[in-house]
Amino acid sequence: MTKRHILVIHGPNLNLLGEREPRIYGRLTLAQINGELRKFARPTKTRLRIFQSNCEGTLIDFIHENRKWADGIVINPGAYTHYSYAIRDAISSVDLPTVEVHLSDLTKREKFRRISVIAPVCIRQISGLGWKSYIKGLETVMTHLGSL
Repeated sequence: MTKRHILVIHGPNLNLLGEREPRIYGRLTLAQINGELRKFARPTKTRLRIFQSNCEGTLIDFIHENRKWADGIVINPGAYTHYSYAIRDAISSVDLPTVEVHLSDLTKREKFRRISVIAPVCIRQISGLGWKSYIKGLETVMTHLGSL
Protein backbone atom coordinates (compact mmCIF):
# COMPACT_ATOMS: atom_id res chain seq x y z
CA MET A 1 0.00 0.00 0.00
CA THR A 2 1.49 3.30 -1.14
CA LYS A 3 1.13 6.36 1.05
CA ARG A 4 -0.72 9.11 -0.83
CA HIS A 5 -1.47 12.77 -0.21
CA ILE A 6 -4.88 14.11 -1.21
CA LEU A 7 -6.31 17.59 -0.97
CA VAL A 8 -9.96 17.87 0.07
CA ILE A 9 -11.28 21.29 -0.85
CA HIS A 10 -14.62 22.73 0.24
CA GLY A 11 -15.92 25.83 -1.52
CA PRO A 12 -18.25 28.65 -0.51
CA ASN A 13 -21.00 28.25 2.08
CA LEU A 14 -19.96 24.70 2.95
CA ASN A 15 -18.83 25.97 6.35
CA LEU A 16 -22.57 26.24 7.11
CA LEU A 17 -23.35 22.57 6.47
CA GLY A 18 -25.71 21.18 9.08
CA GLU A 19 -27.48 24.55 9.27
CA ARG A 20 -27.87 25.57 5.63
CA GLU A 21 -30.86 23.98 3.92
CA PRO A 22 -30.53 20.57 5.62
CA ARG A 23 -33.35 19.25 3.42
CA ILE A 24 -30.98 19.63 0.44
CA TYR A 25 -27.51 19.30 1.97
CA GLY A 26 -28.12 17.08 4.99
CA ARG A 27 -27.59 17.55 8.72
CA LEU A 28 -23.92 16.66 9.03
CA THR A 29 -21.60 19.57 9.72
CA LEU A 30 -18.44 20.16 7.74
CA ALA A 31 -16.40 19.02 10.75
CA GLN A 32 -18.36 15.74 10.84
CA ILE A 33 -17.83 15.16 7.11
CA ASN A 34 -14.12 15.86 7.52
CA GLY A 35 -14.04 13.35 10.39
CA GLU A 36 -15.64 10.69 8.18
CA LEU A 37 -13.09 11.39 5.45
CA ARG A 38 -10.18 11.02 7.89
CA LYS A 39 -11.68 7.80 9.25
CA PHE A 40 -11.96 6.41 5.70
CA ALA A 41 -8.41 7.43 4.75
CA ARG A 42 -6.62 6.35 7.94
CA PRO A 43 -6.38 2.57 7.30
CA THR A 44 -4.97 3.21 3.82
CA LYS A 45 -2.19 5.49 5.10
CA THR A 46 -3.56 8.26 2.86
CA ARG A 47 -2.85 11.72 4.23
CA LEU A 48 -5.46 14.40 3.76
CA ARG A 49 -5.03 18.15 3.73
CA ILE A 50 -8.53 19.58 4.19
CA PHE A 51 -9.42 23.20 3.46
CA GLN A 52 -12.52 25.37 3.16
CA SER A 53 -12.88 28.92 1.89
CA ASN A 54 -15.64 31.19 0.67
CA CYS A 55 -13.15 33.07 -1.55
CA GLU A 56 -12.29 31.97 -5.08
CA GLY A 57 -8.73 33.32 -5.03
CA THR A 58 -8.01 31.66 -1.69
CA LEU A 59 -9.13 28.29 -3.08
CA ILE A 60 -6.90 28.79 -6.12
CA ASP A 61 -3.95 29.76 -3.91
CA PHE A 62 -4.47 26.59 -1.84
CA ILE A 63 -4.37 24.43 -4.97
CA HIS A 64 -1.22 26.16 -6.22
CA GLU A 65 0.57 26.09 -2.85
CA ASN A 66 -0.09 22.37 -2.35
CA ARG A 67 0.51 21.13 -5.90
CA LYS A 68 3.89 19.55 -5.07
CA TRP A 69 2.63 17.87 -1.88
CA ALA A 70 -0.57 16.45 -3.35
CA ASP A 71 -1.13 13.37 -5.47
CA GLY A 72 -4.81 14.12 -6.10
CA ILE A 73 -7.73 16.39 -5.28
CA VAL A 74 -11.32 15.99 -4.13
CA ILE A 75 -13.18 19.28 -4.56
CA ASN A 76 -16.67 20.55 -3.88
CA PRO A 77 -16.51 23.95 -5.57
CA GLY A 78 -20.00 24.90 -4.38
CA ALA A 79 -21.51 27.64 -6.52
CA TYR A 80 -18.15 28.15 -8.25
CA THR A 81 -18.99 24.91 -10.09
CA HIS A 82 -21.14 26.83 -12.51
CA TYR A 83 -18.88 29.70 -13.53
CA SER A 84 -15.35 29.64 -12.11
CA TYR A 85 -13.05 29.25 -15.06
CA ALA A 86 -10.30 30.41 -12.70
CA ILE A 87 -10.73 27.32 -10.46
CA ARG A 88 -11.04 25.16 -13.57
CA ASP A 89 -7.74 26.57 -14.85
CA ALA A 90 -6.07 26.05 -11.45
CA ILE A 91 -7.07 22.38 -11.46
CA SER A 92 -5.97 21.97 -15.05
CA SER A 93 -2.63 23.69 -14.43
CA VAL A 94 -1.54 21.41 -11.56
CA ASP A 95 -2.23 18.21 -13.52
CA LEU A 96 -3.47 16.18 -10.53
CA PRO A 97 -6.30 13.63 -10.78
CA THR A 98 -9.31 15.52 -9.46
CA VAL A 99 -12.83 14.44 -8.58
CA GLU A 100 -15.61 17.03 -8.31
CA VAL A 101 -18.17 16.18 -5.62
CA HIS A 102 -21.56 17.57 -4.60
CA LEU A 103 -23.90 16.63 -1.79
CA SER A 104 -27.07 17.15 -3.85
CA ASP A 105 -27.86 15.72 -7.27
CA LEU A 106 -27.04 18.53 -9.69
CA THR A 107 -29.27 17.00 -12.38
CA LYS A 108 -32.30 17.51 -10.12
CA ARG A 109 -31.55 21.09 -9.09
CA GLU A 110 -32.33 24.42 -10.72
CA LYS A 111 -31.36 24.70 -14.37
CA PHE A 112 -28.36 26.97 -13.67
CA ARG A 113 -26.96 24.42 -11.20
CA ARG A 114 -26.87 21.63 -13.77
CA ILE A 115 -23.87 23.07 -15.61
CA SER A 116 -20.33 22.49 -14.36
CA VAL A 117 -17.36 24.26 -15.88
CA ILE A 118 -15.15 22.23 -13.50
CA ALA A 119 -16.17 18.68 -14.51
CA PRO A 120 -14.37 18.67 -17.89
CA VAL A 121 -10.96 18.91 -16.15
CA CYS A 122 -11.82 16.20 -13.59
CA ILE A 123 -11.57 12.44 -13.86
CA ARG A 124 -15.12 12.17 -12.50
CA GLN A 125 -18.04 14.11 -11.04
CA ILE A 126 -20.01 12.56 -8.17
CA SER A 127 -23.23 14.08 -6.88
CA GLY A 128 -26.40 13.19 -5.07
CA LEU A 129 -25.01 10.84 -2.43
CA GLY A 130 -25.12 13.36 0.42
CA TRP A 131 -21.94 13.40 2.51
CA LYS A 132 -21.03 10.02 1.02
CA SER A 133 -20.30 11.84 -2.26
CA TYR A 134 -17.07 12.91 -0.54
CA ILE A 135 -16.23 9.32 0.45
CA LYS A 136 -16.92 8.09 -3.08
CA GLY A 137 -14.79 10.95 -4.45
CA LEU A 138 -11.92 10.09 -2.12
CA GLU A 139 -12.24 6.41 -3.00
CA THR A 140 -12.18 7.30 -6.72
CA VAL A 141 -8.98 9.34 -6.42
CA MET A 142 -7.34 6.66 -4.26
CA THR A 143 -8.27 3.93 -6.75
CA HIS A 144 -6.95 6.06 -9.62
CA LEU A 145 -3.66 6.45 -7.73
CA GLY A 146 -3.47 2.75 -6.90
CA SER A 147 -4.00 3.33 -3.17
CA LEU A 148 -6.99 0.98 -2.95
